[in-house]
Amino acid sequence: MYQIDEEREEREIQAKYDELIAACNDLRQLSDKDQEDIFRAYTLAKKAHSGTRRKSGEPYIFHPLAVALIAVKEVGLGPIAVECALLHDVVEDTEITLDELRELFNDRVARIVDGVTKIEDVIVKQADVSKQAENYRKILLSMCDDVYVIFLKLCDRLHNMRTLDSMKDTKKLAISSETQYFYIPLAHRLGLYNIKTELEELVMKYTNPIRYGEIAAKIANTGVTEQQLRICFTTPIRELLDANGYQYRIKTRVKSVYSCWKKMENKGVAFDEIYDLYAMRIILDVPAEHEKEECFKVYSLISRQFRPRPDRFRDWITTPKNNGYESLHTTVMSPIGRWVEVQIRTERMDKIAEKGMAAHFLYKEQHPEEDIEHNPVEEWLMQIRSSLENREKSALDVVEEFKQTLYTHEIYIFTPKGETITLPAHSTVLDFAFAIHTELGLHCIGAKVNARVVPIGYVLHSGDQVEVLKSKRAEPTEEWIEQANTPHAKECLRDWLRDKRKNYRDEGMQRFAELCNKLKVPNTQNNFARLRHYVKLTNDIDLYYKLATGQVSEKEMSLCFGKEQGTPRLLFLDQYKDLFDSRKKKVDAPIHETYNSANARAFLLEKDFERFETEPAPCCNPVQGDQVVGIVSDGKIVVHRTNCKVAMNEMASHENHIVRAKWREGEQVSFLTGISITMIDRKGLLQEISRLISEDMDLYIRAVTIEASEGVGRGVIMVYVNDLEVLNNLIEKLKSIDGIGEVRRI
Repeated sequence: MYQIDEEREEREIQAKYDELIAACNDLRQLSDKDQEDIFRAYTLAKKAHSGTRRKSGEPYIFHPLAVALIAVKEVGLGPIAVECALLHDVVEDTEITLDELRELFNDRVARIVDGVTKIEDVIVKQADVSKQAENYRKILLSMCDDVYVIFLKLCDRLHNMRTLDSMKDTKKLAISSETQYFYIPLAHRLGLYNIKTELEELVMKYTNPIRYGEIAAKIANTGVTEQQLRICFTTPIRELLDANGYQYRIKTRVKSVYSCWKKMENKGVAFDEIYDLYAMRIILDVPAEHEKEECFKVYSLISRQFRPRPDRFRDWITTPKNNGYESLHTTVMSPIGRWVEVQIRTERMDKIAEKGMAAHFLYKEQHPEEDIEHNPVEEWLMQIRSSLENREKSALDVVEEFKQTLYTHEIYIFTPKGETITLPAHSTVLDFAFAIHTELGLHCIGAKVNARVVPIGYVLHSGDQVEVLKSKRAEPTEEWIEQANTPHAKECLRDWLRDKRKNYRDEGMQRFAELCNKLKVPNTQNNFARLRHYVKLTNDIDLYYKLATGQVSEKEMSLCFGKEQGTPRLLFLDQYKDLFDSRKKKVDAPIHETYNSANARAFLLEKDFERFETEPAPCCNPVQGDQVVGIVSDGKIVVHRTNCKVAMNEMASHENHIVRAKWREGEQVSFLTGISITMIDRKGLLQEISRLISEDMDLYIRAVTIEASEGVGRGVIMVYVNDLEVLNNLIEKLKSIDGIGEVRRI
């Protein structure tokens, strides 16, 4: 419990401010004007937030001071960022206005503060409109004008995640989900790896605390091994580098909890099988003109002394990542029999690796006289600006499209003249054509890839040489959008189709009026919007087009407005088709009824939601003992595991849909869950698995799907269990069967 002591707090506030100024001077010596501006910002923020406290009980000014310190120490931002960090909440939380900030400081400070200020006056009129997504769009648009906006939002989010313990559970989940959905991908794309890693750790801590604690304990128990590695591995490498006259630094690290968990989940390996748990970073101090050759020389020295894994070599120096990251990665066998990842880079490369795009941006800001030919920050912002400014898209569509560009690997494609075009992995011929020129994309009919003719949807691979084939008679259709994978190509196609469909506006309006008159439905804008929502279209132009061309007919109108003859439930037959089908497929009535009874009995909800029907989410199949959260959906509460991706995306977009949920004690209810297995294909193995589940553990199997190829079987078992303990016990017993490899919950 926080104890309020104003005298002590005043000393702490002053100490934090002094620490901030010292950090600024360590980065680069502040001018008298810089110090004066920072002090004015600090004074204003302290006065504006006076008397306000955080949920923890601390004075609110602790937060702006902490955000400013993160901006300096962990991102490397300068005085302007410090001023904005100190002021970033005054417009949102106090009486101070943007005009006052503009008058007291300057236009840029006011613009950045406005960019990080949440939208508070958005009125959500429809269920599918997300206030959070509108805020994401505002942040991204502001970022395009000044990239300091997103740097400061990441600093703000990092401190909020570090101090999340004082929040209520649903708020913890909402903020963690936003972080996973939006801020972690941004930190990744900007190359802020330290911030990205810490955010991932904190998100897992709050959304999957049990698993987080288990893996953290295992990492802590490797301390002895880590010490052994430093003695038997680091020492000989230092001797090797010293003997060859290198100036260098060495850093070591143990893989983060989140990274270990992700590898265990994605690769299906146990903790002991993570071969790159340990990593060493060798940072060379060499002249810029000799960086590449010296890094490869050091790689050669190390690979001669320690056996490397050929499949784990990565050359990010010859071909840097799209966020500017450069380094050589190799994994070698240490003297104590553990694989260790070795990263080799220079001081310049390390600065970019630590600060990412911020390093490029800050260098340009500090050296405005230099004409930098390649600036990844500006190139990236130019790519996304036009898409973000398209107001015909919903905010959620904009953000989802933007996110697609964040984690994408790149491929390198050659034109017939040998020029290189960089595209995201899985790009098609159509994406390549639009990357060269919009007109070429609009009239593309295929391509010659390595002298072989292929269609527009052919997926390209790095190193392909592509000659686009075109025809003036060719025109895009809706199907083309499915053949494209890059946001740029999809946006060009949608724009072209939208422009063409504008010609159908009058005809579509007339057809809507005719149908309204025939069905005796009022011809209003609200009813038009209702129809658009029913047929799942995102803009009016597409609906006018589909009405005019008969793709939306009298039948759809009848269903939408309840004018169809017959039983009312047929109005929603498509939406609930799977539900009706599943009822027809009941295999065992007592078990099935027990499972369905979970809807009514298994969960306790917040008082305001007790009247709602509940059901476990089919996407993550929670069982008793899982940490769960409720999501309001179609008039009921769907209960997910707290780390379910579907739930986290929903919480990130619609915080008001979150309901606190927990298991009702004493209820014995069976829940359907899935187990993925990998095994050696041998006679009698399936019978052993079935006997273990059905006879030894007395559990009910709903379905088994096994496929075997070249002696290896992979499959999924759907089984009813009562709680998490039973499920974990089942997984451990399956692993003990001879021939069973990977076993994990899905």
